[in-house]
Amino acid sequence: MKILIATEKPFAKVAVNGIRKIIEEAGHEFALLEHYTEKSQLLQAVADVHALIVRSDIIDAEVFAAAPHLQIVVRAGAGYDNIDLATATARNVVVMNTPGQNANAVAELVFGLLLYNARKHFDGKSGYELKGKHIGILAYGNVGKNVARIAKGMGMEVSAYDFFNRIELIEADGVYAHHNRYDLVAKCDIVSLHIPATPETVKSVNREMLELMKPGAILVNTARKEIIDEPELLALFKERTDLTYITDIRPDLHDQFVEALGDRYFAPPKKMGAQTAEANINAGLAAARQITAFFATGCTTFQVNK
Repeated sequence: MKILIATEKPFAKVAVNGIRKIIEEAGHEFALLEHYTEKSQLLQAVADVHALIVRSDIIDAEVFAAAPHLQIVVRAGAGYDNIDLATATARNVVVMNTPGQNANAVAELVFGLLLYNARKHFDGKSGYELKGKHIGILAYGNVGKNVARIAKGMGMEVSAYDFFNRIELIEADGVYAHHNRYDLVAKCDIVSLHIPATPETVKSVNREMLELMKPGAILVNTARKEIIDEPELLALFKERTDLTYITDIRPDLHDQFVEALGDRYFAPPKKMGAQTAEANINAGLAAARQITAFFATGCTTFQVNK
């Protein structure tokens, strides 16, 4: 089988070498497309491949149509909204992600962003400590669990709400489990978002929820920008001058947020959550192992388009 890595934003060299080794030792052909600048390059590259490893690359109906032999696509990372699942399913292509491989990197970034805010963007002014603050984790998956672990190590009070109602899972980690997201938002000094972008969650972080935030509270988003109702958030935060929004994903209304909120808003130029050497390597190697297992035994453990 021919297995292609297609990444506009490449893996680290050590990750590519590791992926190649896993693929070739399993008896498959390895192919690589990096730094491509035109979609036509991707369409040409997938013409004869049986499997595809991608990062944030858009795999839409046109790409699937150009890949008649494609059997499996693995997104090296947790989110997979860049892949057209309906078309994949219609063409009998298995789509997987690599859950957990980027989780610690994203969780550490949450606290990097919080510390940057708490210490007044390191401008020399007096800030505050995170110890003793109450952090609420909205969605308790792999990233949420790591956020809880780090928060407890910093002496924070930790609560969580899980959309799948996995209360026992939360409580097993020594975390208080809320039964709805509104209670969590109302009671926490910091609300950390870890919600996937699905038809049910797009724009679910809206005024109805956010207006319950405590005085002086902070909203942190290291998930997806699509889960935020940007106009409603912006309007509320203009009114509530005590609230702060920190996000790893620059909003579509970024310039308006900067103008209206000033130091109460921060977003880096590019999404940084999974941008560590370790996460890069872990996700790439996991993707390769999942593909070789799929061809060897039919394993579909991490399939997302069932």
